[in-house]
Amino acid sequence: MDRGPFGRGRGGPAGFAQDSVNTVNTPRTRAGAMNDTVSENAAPAAEPKAGKKKKEEGSFLWFLVKLVLVVLVFRTFVFTSFVIPSESMMPRLLEGDYLFAAKWPYGYSRASLPLDINIGSGRLFGHLPKRGDVVIFKHPVDRVDYIKRVIGLPGDTVQMVAGQIVLNGKPVPKHRIDDFVLPQRPNEGCKAGVQFTVKLEDGRFGCRYPRYHETLPNGVGYDVLDLGFRPQDVTPPVIVPEGRLFLMGDNRDNSMDSRFPPVADQGVGLVSVDNLVGRASFMFFSTDGTASWIKPWTWFTAARWNRIGRSI
Repeated sequence: MDRGPFGRGRGGPAGFAQDSVNTVNTPRTRAGAMNDTVSENAAPAAEPKAGKKKKEEGSFLWFLVKLVLVVLVFRTFVFTSFVIPSESMMPRLLEGDYLFAAKWPYGYSRASLPLDINIGSGRLFGHLPKRGDVVIFKHPVDRVDYIKRVIGLPGDTVQMVAGQIVLNGKPVPKHRIDDFVLPQRPNEGCKAGVQFTVKLEDGRFGCRYPRYHETLPNGVGYDVLDLGFRPQDVTPPVIVPEGRLFLMGDNRDNSMDSRFPPVADQGVGLVSVDNLVGRASFMFFSTDGTASWIKPWTWFTAARWNRIGRSI
């Protein structure tokens, strides 16, 4: 009966099943061998990830290098920033104004470089400014950035007579307009004197200064402050030599400019065109001085939003 159909059926399928198990187990064994191989090579497989990380770090460093180069080129050839540190250019510019100055209008020189590196004298693509331009320049003694208005060009004769500019023998038109009123900065009075102190409608104190409008021969007009007679309101005639500029602040009685000899942190004398940094263009920020670093909300309340974006 072992050879009967049932026996063959039981023996045959059993044998087939055993062969099938052996056949299936063979790939599992191979898979196990493959798994062992992968495990043994795990450390080398991690090397591409480390290489990728180094590549990402290198890309970031290269990005920083390119960013620095772009900023350097921008500040050297296009625009530079400047903050107004004093009241010498009131009423147009106030202490705490931040502005951009265009580099290209007057060409490029040592003064145009961000670090004021001494590369010799002269200007590349040099052009003279126009009368009435507001320019940023290096002080001829201490190389600090200053900002003033161009009054006299090479060959001009400039003189002050009773507080009025006389340019090439002709008085520059100057007429009185409404007073300039400015709220006082924190813990500061009116720098021109207590006699200019007034109480504002909101209860704060401010400064009221006499304001005038001047118009140069080329038609450029601007406002100036004249606080009364001062020694600098009377000067001898000065002929501006070649390569020099006669510069003045709009706050005529509170500006150390070309009316004074060049002394560090004081007068600037007749300024060389090679010392020009750029032409003041527009304001990108302005603050009234009430902000505190430890009080972030004051960064916004102190901003003079109505001055941002103004051209100069």
